[in-house]
Amino acid sequence: MMQSNTAPLGMAVAPHHLASASALAVLREGGNAIEAMVAAAATIAVVYPHMNGIGGDGFWLIVPPHGEPVAIDASGAAGSLACREWYQGESRIPHRGPKAALTVAGTVGGWQEALNYSQELAYSQEIDGMPLARLLSDAIRYAADGIPVTQSQEDALTQRYHELSDFPAFSQLFMPQGNIPRAGSRFTQPDLADTLTTLSLEGLDSFYRGSVAALLSAQMAQLGMPLTADDLANYRAKRTTPLVLKHSKGDIYNLAPPTQGLVSLAILGLTDHLDMEDLNDSQTIHRIVESTKLAFGLRDRFITDPKQITQDVQALLENDALGVLARQVDTRKAAPWGEGKGPGDTVWMGVCDSSGLCVSFIQSIYHEFGSGVVLPGTGVLWQNRGASFSLDPAHLLALEPGKQPFHTLNPAAARLSDGRTLVYGSMGGDGQPQTQAAIFIRHVQQGLPLQQAITAPRWLQGRTWGQASDTLKIEDRFKPATVDALRQLGHDVELLSSFSETVGHAGAIVRHTNGMLEGAFDPRSNGSVAGF
Repeated sequence: MMQSNTAPLGMAVAPHHLASASALAVLREGGNAIEAMVAAAATIAVVYPHMNGIGGDGFWLIVPPHGEPVAIDASGAAGSLACREWYQGESRIPHRGPKAALTVAGTVGGWQEALNYSQELAYSQEIDGMPLARLLSDAIRYAADGIPVTQSQEDALTQRYHELSDFPAFSQLFMPQGNIPRAGSRFTQPDLADTLTTLSLEGLDSFYRGSVAALLSAQMAQLGMPLTADDLANYRAKRTTPLVLKHSKGDIYNLAPPTQGLVSLAILGLTDHLDMEDLNDSQTIHRIVESTKLAFGLRDRFITDPKQITQDVQALLENDALGVLARQVDTRKAAPWGEGKGPGDTVWMGVCDSSGLCVSFIQSIYHEFGSGVVLPGTGVLWQNRGASFSLDPAHLLALEPGKQPFHTLNPAAARLSDGRTLVYGSMGGDGQPQTQAAIFIRHVQQGLPLQQAITAPRWLQGRTWGQASDTLKIEDRFKPATVDALRQLGHDVELLSSFSETVGHAGAIVRHTNGMLEGAFDPRSNGSVAGF
């Protein structure tokens, strides 16, 4: 499909159609975009369990109809037991198992902080918020009654079977009778349904300071995870000020550290100096890729736990600073590629309501199926985000108890100078900033229709989920002349299949000046646009 969906009153975009439907149902019942996003987030945690879950992290970028955008950092820090001594004998932190499950899961805390902000908006309008039980109801039913396994889930488990099959609780949940569930078969998560039901009755705080926390922390101790009950009890998601890029087309927003929001904005700031409007595919890709390399250089120099950053990150996005850096881009030759941050499994979703409130949101467990640790009796699959820490004490990302890890997650939004509001994003580790740049430049600067900007063939420089090589990966729908031109520029090109998940699951919503909403989803996903 190459035509965007449009609607006047509300719209949701998600990489799974059931999540879009959950958000739309809340909007129809009078809920706002934040409440709709909580419903979508709960549903996607159930129906896309290989990509995200309540044992992971999340980030919110909320654009109100008036006033400044608000960001929520719902990422957790390393546990109080997560020190280098805990990993004695290891050359690096494992990517699977209890030692990989070393950071607090912030997702549920992010839902709560978003609902707190939603309630503040409701107070100002003298309206009541929707009950939490309603927002979680779809997710609870899907977990209890079962959902059809997606091809994406089957493929991910097939590829990672050898890494995950030795974990008993994981195998019991995801591989009943020792078999990988096939696409279309029914997949139930009864323990997760019970956990979500408890949260709906006791409140989301129970995940950190209630009966759910008690069960989680007991299992953490039994499994040998470096997390404690106090680590959960001390956690709260934080509202933060988003970074902003003053672009020729408007103001673009993204998340501050520990995310790589700096990278996404820097790429667009650099390309804003490179005349992107009237280019062929090979030069569009080349200039974005070369800008990506420079932006990753900034990331790898500065981005870590925000408590340890002395650099003013916002200053790196000043027009003069980016102009100097942009002069390093050679439009005739590819520069060497550095070292990326590697894979990351994520879901991006967007919601806008009739008031003009828009949300750009991302939720993740890092690698496919996270750490592989399912906490028995809870159905909660824990993330492995802390595997990105280094055991080298001199490293920028050196492991310390209470330290936040680096995050590839970064939901984006823009207030364009023509009056439109855009929320957009993608999953995919190193690919997230590159896909964001492709969407923004194609749609806003080159004038492609929104759905076409997402459906059109894409690329990825570096690695993302399921990938180990650092080549320039491009979908084979590009013209042979484009591929040849990129190779002549010096890029190490690797061809992907026509609609490859490697380049991410993207989505976007535009709110036009007349209040009409336009949405686009990624045909590479199981997603949809839902509007009314």
